[in-house]
Amino acid sequence: MTNRNISFIVKDQQPLMLRPTDSVQLACQRMSERSVGAVLVTDGHHHLKGIFTGRDAVKMVGAGGHPAETPLGEAMTPAPDTIGPEHKAIEALHMMCDGGYRHLPVVQDGKVVGIVSRSDFKGLELDQFEDEQSLWERIC
Repeated sequence: MTNRNISFIVKDQQPLMLRPTDSVQLACQRMSERSVGAVLVTDGHHHLKGIFTGRDAVKMVGAGGHPAETPLGEAMTPAPDTIGPEHKAIEALHMMCDGGYRHLPVVQDGKVVGIVSRSDFKGLELDQFEDEQSLWERIC
């Protein structure tokens, strides 16, 4: 389990997907029901339009938005970074660290196939990532 392919991590996954017209309140309810930290916002053909996370909810409410009335399309992070299922776990960890986010949609041929978060990575993958980060910090 030193550096799994992303496809292995998401193989049986059914990511939470909603449409841009669905409300922030619905997204928050579904996130709570499924104990997940993100919703992938897609069109009717599972093409990724954006991602909605707890951070987006806090921003929207903090700005005076109303969750029941605000559509995801107005509160989501549009066009997020993505990774393909053929990539390695360490690549996803680097992308999340460099981009400052905790969730990374997995897309193949333009369609969502899953999502990875930092908690999906285990033992040796995290050790390798931390070793690489430490080395990079010493070099710079």
